[in-house]
Amino acid sequence: MKKKLKLFSVLVLTSVLLLSACSSSENSSINQGDSNNEEVTELKVAFPIFGALPKDMSLIEDAVNELAQKKINVRVKLMPISFSNWMQQTNLMFSSGEQLDLMPSIYNYSQSVLQGQLIPLDELLASHGQGIVKALDPAYLDASKVKGIIYGVPTMHEMAMVNGVSMRKDIVQKYDVDTSKLQTIEDLEKVLKTVKAGEPNMAPLIPSTVGASILNNYKTFDELSNTIGVLPNYDNNLKVVNLYETKEYAEQLKMLRRWYQEGLILQDASTNQANPSDLIDSERGFSFLTSAHPAALSETAKSNGVEMKVYKFSQPPVSTTSQITNTMWGITVNSKNPEKAMDFLNLMYSDKDIANLLIWGIEGKHYDIKSGNVIDFPQGVDAQSSGYYMNMGWLFGNQFIAHVWNGTDPELWEKVKEFNASATRSKALGFTFDSSTVKTEVASIGNVITQYALPLETGSVDPDKILPKFIESLKAAGIDKVIAEKQKQLDEWTKEKN
Repeated sequence: MKKKLKLFSVLVLTSVLLLSACSSSENSSINQGDSNNEEVTELKVAFPIFGALPKDMSLIEDAVNELAQKKINVRVKLMPISFSNWMQQTNLMFSSGEQLDLMPSIYNYSQSVLQGQLIPLDELLASHGQGIVKALDPAYLDASKVKGIIYGVPTMHEMAMVNGVSMRKDIVQKYDVDTSKLQTIEDLEKVLKTVKAGEPNMAPLIPSTVGASILNNYKTFDELSNTIGVLPNYDNNLKVVNLYETKEYAEQLKMLRRWYQEGLILQDASTNQANPSDLIDSERGFSFLTSAHPAALSETAKSNGVEMKVYKFSQPPVSTTSQITNTMWGITVNSKNPEKAMDFLNLMYSDKDIANLLIWGIEGKHYDIKSGNVIDFPQGVDAQSSGYYMNMGWLFGNQFIAHVWNGTDPELWEKVKEFNASATRSKALGFTFDSSTVKTEVASIGNVITQYALPLETGSVDPDKILPKFIESLKAAGIDKVIAEKQKQLDEWTKEKN
């Protein structure tokens, strides 16, 4: 996989294709004691896509069904939905009672559970999902629990994060930047000053995406489902604090303000509408903070003709609930046959042929095997002409059993597994905050954060003047009440866990 697709850069898709295939039970062979005369079960599997609809989606569906019918007597309707329409369309399916068996929750797992969209999976995992159980670290399954119950299973990806910075490779080489000296964000200052002195028309540090602050991708705390009450250093004896009142936050804002005044940060960072690629390509930007992981660290990404390299700060990777539950597959309350839905979900995590079909397509048509587990486009095919190249392995269950794309480290998945295993686990790993009792306050606080955080976290305003107003407004919006509720739930979770 060339790079992990960012969910914030979404192309609007104008059509949604719902594909169906007629089936016969005559040729099906059934596992787990099913009768050869049993009627084939049809499942509906919805998932978001972030670009144009692949023209060969129907071929993928046919190939998946050929295998699924033989293995578990199931046929599926694959329902790709534009991410821009994802929430609206799935909510309509729930409200209308339309059949929907399997779907992923992306960055809204806890909300899907609170809205009653997903069914409990504990018993189904034990009876029909042993391939999933085998694939996942027990701690990751445990982190999926909401009030002690599993409603979804995480896809196989990096289950941890480490702070890093993406920099123009040519500039790093030009000024012989010693990246080994990068321990924390503060250590960037020398690098940024070097770039500013040598490239006066280039902003040394830019936001990671439109609408993001400089600190969006730099974390030293567990967000605990949102930043309204956090756990500093992923521990803090499980005491929840107001991030915006911490000494560390105030010091970071003062540093960013100084950098901004010295021209080390993009001067219109708080209002900028150009994406980082455009800023890099036009030589208006040098670097941005990012979450580092083995794939990013082992590759040199290209922004058009400009090579970018990710360097990590010398900190251990950390696992939090949000990193594990950012993409979760669940069986919906609209499923007509949860047992068969779990059977198919189990194939996504345990069957290499199913995994490769969903992730990469059909061998010989959408890819050729070059050597071992490394694949590339067939001759005469590229990303634009291929009928199936979504580059979304992180979405479809278990990419660790799938091929890797040419140019990617052949040992990538083993390195990701090692990365996950090496991570420090937040003391609150597995905790999910239920904000339903303070939803009014959370909404008001969100408005306050929107007003103040971006200008403060880009250095655009004086924190000595604005931070006190920010904190005062947060308190007026009810942040102390939300933190108290979060602390109460965290204490209860800790008692139940112990």
